[in-house]
Amino acid sequence: MSDQDITGVAATSFTDEETQILKILVDMIIPASDEYSLPGAADAVIFADILATAEARHGPVCAALSALDELARESQDNGFTALDLDQRDGLVVEFRRLHPAAADLLATITVQCYYRDDRVMRALDMETRPPFPAGFTVDQGDWSLLNPVRGRPEFYRKAP
Repeated sequence: MSDQDITGVAATSFTDEETQILKILVDMIIPASDEYSLPGAADAVIFADILATAEARHGPVCAALSALDELARESQDNGFTALDLDQRDGLVVEFRRLHPAAADLLATITVQCYYRDDRVMRALDMETRPPFPAGFTVDQGDWSLLNPVRGRPEFYRKAP
């Protein structure tokens, strides 16, 4: 038996409520674009990657989702999933103001997974491969710009 449920999302230790909150939130961060024919972050394949990646940071992600839901209950007398789009927008702005580190964590995981998707990379005219071992060509800069740094006295302790 696979470790995926019937929806195709990998099994995680997130509750159904946490998963739903995260799915709504990532769709707000990166919605689908009909204009550019791009999926949103809530796309099944991308969201499965987001869940798997978030699993490695389970504690902080759960704390962030809980804080977002608690903020919704305090300000709107309802959980985050029950709010309409306008209420969610305002709440997310407030969440970002009150919990910047938690909001950054959720945004970072979302963006990281979104840009790993082959469809997104092809839309950006980028090869669908990791940057290494082949690497990417980087234009050589002016190495003489480092001369002032090289001329500075040592300010660190050398290792034994």
